[in-house]
Amino acid sequence: MMKLVIFELGDDLYAADVLAVDRVLRYMAPSAVPDVPDWVEGVIEHRGTVIPVIDLRRRLGVAACSIGPGTRIIVLNTSTGFVAGIVDSVREVAVLPTGAVTAPPPLFRGMSAEAIRGIAKVGERLVVVLDVERVLATADRVLAEREVTGAGADA
Repeated sequence: MMKLVIFELGDDLYAADVLAVDRVLRYMAPSAVPDVPDWVEGVIEHRGTVIPVIDLRRRLGVAACSIGPGTRIIVLNTSTGFVAGIVDSVREVAVLPTGAVTAPPPLFRGMSAEAIRGIAKVGERLVVVLDVERVLATADRVLAEREVTGAGADA
């Protein structure tokens, strides 16, 4: 069995493996960091560490939306440390049989395709399962880390 944290971005459902989700936080405005990619909203403090906050809508090419009462920040635990992602809302933790996630169609290309682990059916809806290790492409991750580290040194 596998457990997925399911969240909304626009009208679509996305998910991350529950083992990759460290915490779900109520939305708080991140502190701005100059000269970072437009999908980096800023930084927050989490467990005594400054971590980047990514606008997952922008990063995955989903239409922009304003912050609402259901907006959450999902703190993801990656091999290089914590990364937070802004989502419209968190729906549920779903338990699926192992093998329920199928590979994305071969037509998927670019950054979005790299970040997708597969597609799962949860109830009557299709859910895009993200590969949290690849939500940030390698080059972008290095840039984000450099900018966040540099900003922390200046503060």
